[in-house]
Amino acid sequence: MNADEVSLLMTAVPEPARVLIVDDDPMARETLEAVLRKEGYTLLFAASGNELFQQMAAAAPDLILLDVMMPDIHGFDICLRLKASAHYRHIPIILVTALDSTADLVRGLDSGADEFISKPFRSPELRARVRTMLRIKRQYDALQYMLQTRDLLSNMIVHDMRNPLAAVMLYIQLLRRRGNLQSEQERYLEMIFNEAQHVSAFLEDMLLLNKLDRGPLTLTRSPLELSRLFAEVHQKTNSLAVTRKVTVESTEPPVVEGLEVDLVLFQRALENMLTHAIKSAPPHTAVTVSAQVHPDSNSDAPAPRLRIEVTNAGAHLPPEDLERLFDKFAVMTLKEQGSSHVGLGLAYCRMVVEAHGGHAFATNIEPRGLRFIIELP
Repeated sequence: MNADEVSLLMTAVPEPARVLIVDDDPMARETLEAVLRKEGYTLLFAASGNELFQQMAAAAPDLILLDVMMPDIHGFDICLRLKASAHYRHIPIILVTALDSTADLVRGLDSGADEFISKPFRSPELRARVRTMLRIKRQYDALQYMLQTRDLLSNMIVHDMRNPLAAVMLYIQLLRRRGNLQSEQERYLEMIFNEAQHVSAFLEDMLLLNKLDRGPLTLTRSPLELSRLFAEVHQKTNSLAVTRKVTVESTEPPVVEGLEVDLVLFQRALENMLTHAIKSAPPHTAVTVSAQVHPDSNSDAPAPRLRIEVTNAGAHLPPEDLERLFDKFAVMTLKEQGSSHVGLGLAYCRMVVEAHGGHAFATNIEPRGLRFIIELP
């Protein structure tokens, strides 16, 4: 762990809030300073829009008190520029101005201002609004800190577990190559190898889910070939199916024209869905994988709509549990096995499918069974 990571995980000592006062009138700046000085803030000053942006480049404040009628850049335009910036849009802005019409108020808020105070202002009201905006800013900063800490811890966990897992799987393969194993020993090695693969996949899913939480996923799209997809997913889940005494069957998939997906992510999504279907299926039953292609009746686009279904003979779930299946880290009981299952694979599946503009969900089927569905436009 490097020094930056250590400092991030340590509890930060709060510093005085930095308030930037922007007004071309020296008397107005002095008045605002007098009102806020006793609050313990670090006060910064700018006499123009250009000076404001110079201050922002040096060190971003926690709050901006901004006059609208500036000599170089109009206050509304300053708001628009700040809120258009990924670096500055989270900084609250209070417009302090002599403009008091409804039209000016609406225009200011539409420009991105978070609050609006008319001159002459009442000192207690100004202090209260400043405290409110700073409280919101602190909550935002705390949330960002938590997200960064979570991502850091996730990356550390994955990094620290990858090497031991790789070693376990390597030693299993070496033992198999040596031969002379009894059938029971071979079966135990297969079980250990499957579980190690499951943990490895779980870690990779966790990394991608954290990445998806931070923003839209960048997809590397290629034409989708269903027959190859089904074959690769079947091969990846075959050992699990054998261990669970479940048969995986698939119908001949149709040819899909004009549909492109991120093949790596989409294959993993379908693999996760099939894995869950196998785990929730009773022993000595079949899990079927099928696909249909038909025009999307809700769209004018000529591209076909794809529906992939994974069906098992598992016990029905209440409607609320059908939705919870796709929640991250949801703990579900697999009734057929009498064990608990921590959900992450289906959460990964849904987020990848939604990144492609599609839907992933599950339904009960009669008289018994679950159907897991992926739909792509």
